[in-house]
Amino acid sequence: MSNKSIYQIALTCIKGVGVAHARSLMEVMGDEELIFKGDIAQLSSIPGISSRLISEIRSPEVLRKAEKELNFIEKNKINFHFFTDNTYPQRLTNCIDAPIVLYSRGKVDFNSERVISIVGTRNSTKYGQDFCNEFIKEISIKIPSLQIVSGLAYGVDICAHRAALKNNISTVAVLAHGLDRIYPHLHRQTAIEMMENGALLTEFKSETNPDKHNFVRRNRIVAGMSDAVIVVESPLKGGSLITADIANSYFRDVFALPGSIKYKMSTGCNKLISDNKAVLLQNTNHFIESMGWDDDKVERKKPKQKELFPELLEDEEKVFNALQKNGTMHVNALSIELNESVTELFMTLLELEMKNIIEALPGGMYQLV
Repeated sequence: MSNKSIYQIALTCIKGVGVAHARSLMEVMGDEELIFKGDIAQLSSIPGISSRLISEIRSPEVLRKAEKELNFIEKNKINFHFFTDNTYPQRLTNCIDAPIVLYSRGKVDFNSERVISIVGTRNSTKYGQDFCNEFIKEISIKIPSLQIVSGLAYGVDICAHRAALKNNISTVAVLAHGLDRIYPHLHRQTAIEMMENGALLTEFKSETNPDKHNFVRRNRIVAGMSDAVIVVESPLKGGSLITADIANSYFRDVFALPGSIKYKMSTGCNKLISDNKAVLLQNTNHFIESMGWDDDKVERKKPKQKELFPELLEDEEKVFNALQKNGTMHVNALSIELNESVTELFMTLLELEMKNIIEALPGGMYQLV
């Protein structure tokens, strides 16, 4: 654990300081320790940081809480991920409300080449469970390096985790509480097995209860750390639809399994599809093709030379160079490499498409023409 860890944890212990404030503090102060020990006048210059908030930041109670949490994670060999660390899930870094700190237990790289989230109702039916098991079995053969993310809840979540374990696929459970407990307790054994080829991941400190609003908060992590979200079953209201909406706002691909109009647990998925908020998921091959992961079918062309494009702007040239170096890339991977938000990047990509320099492939992939 680094010497800065206590100050990084302390950022999450300040009453009234959320993710946006924490990022502003880091940008202006430039160092975690200086936030708590640096010039107060510099703190006062940050927009939105009032004198009351400065009192909260400099309260001795903040560092006391952080020290207590640091002792807990060191004693229990919990992994710690600050948002600037290489071990932090890089797909999350351009999500404006991504956590500053994450805690995990297990053996896994959160930055696998391909990551999907599988979510759904706690009251899943045989139809949903059968699809989930078959889908993961088939995709594990075609993409053995895939990582599957879900929430360890009853129904679709636990079905996805167990199918991943059965087929030797890495799987990550995003929790709505601290790592001092497992909820629900009935899934404890599955959680233990997951840590051999996966992880338990949370933004919540120890002694945090699995309260209802925490499940809503954790949905943004489930959506943001993946390339695509698959909704297997859902009624018209539920956490899975919230996750799908968040995924769409992050420019992630969303897929939904259609079902009979007579089945309550398919109404949410059917509505996502009818509202054009999700792609109708047919089967494993359809998903792989839609994501542009069927590499054998991607036509390889010799890319045009940079000299042909003297009119490239600076941002366009950065994208060109990244695609020339790496070949076909997902928009999220480009965002991470260029340290640019997906929203801004899409404007550049559109300009390059209009100039016939790049082409968009299924699943948010891009390559040079």
